[in-house]
This record gives sequence, structure tokens and C-alpha cells, in this order.
Amino acid sequence: MSLNEIMQSIAKAETAAGRAPGSVKLIAVSKMQPDERVEAVLKAGHRVFGENRVQEAAGKWPGFRERYDGIELHIIGPLQTNKTRQAMELAQAIHSLDRPKLANTMARLAQETGACPDLFIQVNTGEEPQKAGILPAETDAFVAECRALDLPVRGLMCIPPVEEEPTLHFALLAKLAERNGLKGLSMGMSGDYEKAIRQGATHVRVGSAIFGARDSHM
Repeated sequence: MSLNEIMQSIAKAETAAGRAPGSVKLIAVSKMQPDERVEAVLKAGHRVFGENRVQEAAGKWPGFRERYDGIELHIIGPLQTNKTRQAMELAQAIHSLDRPKLANTMARLAQETGACPDLFIQVNTGEEPQKAGILPAETDAFVAECRALDLPVRGLMCIPPVEEEPTLHFALLAKLAERNGLKGLSMGMSGDYEKAIRQGATHVRVGSAIFGARDSHM
């Protein structure tokens, strides 16, 4: 699919869900994509991108920012504490706030620099032991903890288990967000973003459907 086709299908899903046009932000996930593919999407006018790894983002985006105005970068992958400063300098939003230690580091750096990206708390809706994220039962307490640190928590993020129906996980995330007065819902990827939009997603993370298959050798 082309970027244009994805945008059209998002607009259609918004209408079908009775939502305002433009209420869903498309994050083009450019991790492990060659520069020429990313540049083609920039040339098409898209400006919101997602990267998994801080190191890759640092190597790629400063150069693009010199040539294109208005780029909004989202870090969507697991964040090591020692990469927090670099992530906060590079990104306008971080979607993987998933533990108290990281929250404390972000709060300290935000005080030191006077700035902090928008933050999404990652919730492990499937309670999968191998996956990062706050457990659903602990989400309310962690949101409160982050707010007490003056962190700009804008919403919640999830990655449903591969083998389960994602709608149940999207609905759970929406319920947790509403309960905590959070407007942002970062959920839905290439295969299920239309379902996520039906459940209230405000940010969808789409990679392969825009760019094609990733180069795993990079």
C-alpha cells in the first residue's frame, strides 16, 4: 500500500467509528528502513515518524531535519535508562515509559533541561512475561506516580499478543486511559490499525504497510 492509501483507509475508519476527520495521527515506523524509502515518504509530505532504537534514530534524523521542516519523531521501542537523555533530546514523544526507574530518570532530566517530550505509558495488556510494560492492575498507581513527578503523560500504549484478538486489548487500554483521564491511545499497527481506530486509537504505528518489508540485515 502507498502512504496515500493508508491515509485514506485511516480516514474511512475514522468516519466508520463516528470520529472527527484527522483525529488519528499516523506514525510512519521507519526503523530498519533504508534512507531512500524514508526520504520518499518525507517528499510525499508526511512528517510524523517512529523509531525503535535511539541509536538508529540519532544516526538518521538530524540529517533529515536539516532538509525537511516540521519533523515529529516518536520513540516507540524499549528504552534503556542510559539512552534516556539522548531519546529526550531527539524525540517529540516517547511511547515506552514502562518502569519507575525510567520515570525517575526522565523527571530528573526534565528538571535539568526544562523540557520533556510527550510521554505514553506502555501497558502489558497481555501480561506476557517476555514483554515490557506496566501490568493493567498496576497502571493506575503508575500513572499517579508519573504525575507526581510532573511528567507530561499524554496517554497509554500497548502491543497486543500476536496470537490473540487485538480488539480486546485495545478496549482494555481505552478503559484504563479513560479511568485515568488520559486522552492519548497509541495502539494499532499495520495489520490491525482499523480495529484500533474503532476502539479510540489516537496514534497508530504503521511500518511495513507504508515502506514495504524491512531490511533485516541493517
